[in-house]
Amino acid sequence: MAKSDKRPPFECVALLLQGGGALGAYQAGVYEGLAEADIHPDWVAGISIGAINAAIIAGNAPEKRVEKLKGFWDSITSAPFLDPLGAFAIEGDTARRFFNQMTAAAVLSAGVPGFFTPRLPPPVFQPSGSPGATSYYDTSPLIGTLERFVDFDRINSGAMRLSAGAVNVRTGNFVYFDSTTRKIGPEHILASAALPPGFPAVEIEGEHYWDGGLVSNTPLQWVLEYGPRYDTLAFQVDLWNARGRFPRNLMEVATRQKEILYSSRTRDNTDSFRALQRVRHEVAALMGELPAKFRENEGAAALSAFCDRKVYNIVHLIYRTRDFEGDSKDYEFSQLSMRDHWLAGYHDTKRTLRHPQALERPTNPDGIAVFDFADHEDE
Repeated sequence: MAKSDKRPPFECVALLLQGGGALGAYQAGVYEGLAEADIHPDWVAGISIGAINAAIIAGNAPEKRVEKLKGFWDSITSAPFLDPLGAFAIEGDTARRFFNQMTAAAVLSAGVPGFFTPRLPPPVFQPSGSPGATSYYDTSPLIGTLERFVDFDRINSGAMRLSAGAVNVRTGNFVYFDSTTRKIGPEHILASAALPPGFPAVEIEGEHYWDGGLVSNTPLQWVLEYGPRYDTLAFQVDLWNARGRFPRNLMEVATRQKEILYSSRTRDNTDSFRALQRVRHEVAALMGELPAKFRENEGAAALSAFCDRKVYNIVHLIYRTRDFEGDSKDYEFSQLSMRDHWLAGYHDTKRTLRHPQALERPTNPDGIAVFDFADHEDE
């Protein structure tokens, strides 16, 4: 893993990006905050819109990443027939809720420039078995957009590890397209973001893939439990908050349902990994007490491989939805909302980094520290 004198004292800095459509601008704001603090990931893993942001980050030199993220988000939130409305002062939750619902409805009918367009003719009139018959939108415009903002040669050079989660439509198996094991192209990013029935499955080497969020919308487990283990500082950026209030009407029911579905139990995964870490460290301590002759047998060797003393900091950055946002918030692609989400990610990151312990190696017996400072800010 790349190292510098300024980096936090970990072998690996990982950035983990959840799926969430238009909410993904929050992740771009998080990255800007990290870059300003001179924190640059060695490994970026994402699902759906998180995979797109991850590809832009991994596919550009450090000094170009924020610029390219801004270019991408500006390009897909440009809607000439709606942007003028966002220029007016929109005061109060009721007015903003109406504006968001109108722009979301426009996306459903007209698509998003450089991202997806409606099927014409619609799916019912398309040949059975074709992409057009199995999805409402054509995502081929995203290929050109990715090629515009992502240098895939850089991704495949090994400068930064990239992982994009998807699910095999035929087997139902969760897979990760990883730059350490295969050559990454635009099709792998499209596959990670192919959420049905809106978007078509993407064919890669004879198999078809859908959005990885159908199985798990969070790449935390992949980074923590697969491949070589490193002392890791992981920034887990979630677009859906597992915690929320009881809904009061059907719109809030739909919103809460999405939050629970796509939050993918990030906190439970973290708790499970904490328990596993405790076992690793306890076994490592026990192995250290064994006489040499017992440490040399086959079973002890297997345990030694399992029980290293690697340490982990997991820093949660979770988008907290606004009262005026409904269940359409993940496909409401107005520039007004994009700027709101971006700034929320940026400011959450700046507040988090005011806490120096987030960047310090854990010293507890478990070798893991978990932080979520947003719940405890007085600002």
